[in-house]
Amino acid sequence: MDQMKGNLLLLLTALIWGSAFVAQSVGMDYVGPFTFNAARNLLATGVLVPVVLAFGGVRQGSLWQRLRPDAVTVKAGLCCGVIMGVASNLQQVGIAQTTAGKAGFITALYIILVPILGRFLGRTVRKILLLCVPMALVGFYLLCVTGDFTISFGDFLVFLCAVFFALHILCVDHFLLKGASGVRVAWIQFAMTFLVSLLGALVWETLPAAGLGPALWAARWPLLYTAGLSSGVAYTLQIVGQKYTDPTTATLIMSLESVFAVLAGWLFLGEVMTLREIIGCGLVFAAVLLAQR
Repeated sequence: MDQMKGNLLLLLTALIWGSAFVAQSVGMDYVGPFTFNAARNLLATGVLVPVVLAFGGVRQGSLWQRLRPDAVTVKAGLCCGVIMGVASNLQQVGIAQTTAGKAGFITALYIILVPILGRFLGRTVRKILLLCVPMALVGFYLLCVTGDFTISFGDFLVFLCAVFFALHILCVDHFLLKGASGVRVAWIQFAMTFLVSLLGALVWETLPAAGLGPALWAARWPLLYTAGLSSGVAYTLQIVGQKYTDPTTATLIMSLESVFAVLAGWLFLGEVMTLREIIGCGLVFAAVLLAQR
């Protein structure tokens, strides 16, 4: 029963994360991608406070004593936050120029990229990846490359985002092995991602004609969904769910995020995929599944 409970919680996590691609796409009808990410991560930093209090391991003392991270956790949060800031903004800018479904599947390539990049850090690459990598590349080609052998700029940015998300996972793993607190790392990295996004907004974006306040208010539902559900609730569900599920099964279930992204794009945005793109999605998802074996 406990394992079934964990699997259901992780499945709900994948559903929330996958459907968040729609919210990210809709949110940019009102504000720029960097502004959206800055607002989202500022809200997420606040949302994660009760998560840290509940799962941070410190039950007694003042509010700050229960939230306070140690030196390793601070360093982890800053490093992971910079990488996450780059990754999430590449994704957000890319989503503005591609579909939510394609963005979800391309982002899923990080599951293939993690062991490949880990090889450069001296980790062993499993033989199954010799099949997964070319399968994913063929799927990515069918999904993104048009008949004249060009790839859209949005697809390319989302692919770069997958690379940085893979680096992010390796960075998190590195610091967790050094004893960093997982929930506190998440809390600090959301704050750091806010700063990276804010810098991007100041450099590359202009204020909406109606003013920033009204524009953010108009985007309140996508912001609340991505900050509250995608960051706060889903992250909590992941923590609780993984208590009852082994890591391989957990990653496999959460990789269904890409499927839910396509379904949500079809259901809420009316996105229609061609047969070529559907085959590409199938190959990428099959590669993702095989990578978990």
